[in-house]
Amino acid sequence: MHFWQFIHALQPNTLWALLTFGTIGLCVGSFLNVLIYRTPKIMMQEWRQGSVELLQSQPDIAQALVEPIAQIVQQDAPLSLSAPASHCPNCHQRVRWYHNVPLIGWLILGGKCGHCNQNIHWRYPVIEIMTMLLTMLVVYRLGITAQSIVSLLFVWTLIGLAGIDFISHYLPDKLTLPLIAAGLALNSYGLFVTPYASIWGMLLGYFSLWIVVKIFYIFTKKQGMGQGDFKLLAAIGAWLGPGVLLFIILISSLLGSIIGIILLQRRAESRPYSFGPYLAIAGIIALLYGNSLLHWYLGLS
Repeated sequence: MHFWQFIHALQPNTLWALLTFGTIGLCVGSFLNVLIYRTPKIMMQEWRQGSVELLQSQPDIAQALVEPIAQIVQQDAPLSLSAPASHCPNCHQRVRWYHNVPLIGWLILGGKCGHCNQNIHWRYPVIEIMTMLLTMLVVYRLGITAQSIVSLLFVWTLIGLAGIDFISHYLPDKLTLPLIAAGLALNSYGLFVTPYASIWGMLLGYFSLWIVVKIFYIFTKKQGMGQGDFKLLAAIGAWLGPGVLLFIILISSLLGSIIGIILLQRRAESRPYSFGPYLAIAGIIALLYGNSLLHWYLGLS
């Protein structure tokens, strides 16, 4: 059956559609777990290799000093999203295929490795359940349309970026820049907003945070956030237009402040925390409820 014929067949039955897309969401959540865990490690390997290549190209640096570092970096095991196969980070035993079934495998194992009995991080089932629920929510709110299918890609990418930033404080260009490009391309057909609004959403999304950080640096001589946050807000603006940017900044700042206070109370010392997850949460809220919230606000005004 053709993909769109399958989608069309689901439209009359909301319950069956939600169950189908919920299952898809679980599978995507399993992939996002791999993406979140491995992307920072892949980035680190690339930086290590790039650093060695840079040092080797410098004529004023003795190669005898670089060679021991190069030998260490050359021992890095090849790593990608597909290889090596899933394995326990503690005992390095390969995970059996039936233990890799999203959520069900975790439940069968009782949240522990089947070989060494090490606890499996809570992040794995949480990401799978959250992806499933958000997938179902997108379908419920937007229906089964081309816009909702594309919106799922947007939401899944935001989940992946939020997870990566949460554990590593990185927002990789390999995800944020394609997300910007996809928003501009899709809105060239007016899928979410007009092409004009998409371009201005991208520009204002980037420079609104850029200006705030520059002003913050002038007064404190500290960097408030990384450029990955600028690009993430630019991507959200490219998808949803400039009308939601103020809402996103307010919601993400509020969430960041509340959670930041909670974390400070639990930690003995102040540590940097990621802002990307709060931007991602606000972006998903804006996608699903932005128009309703805007109409509500205008009604109050």
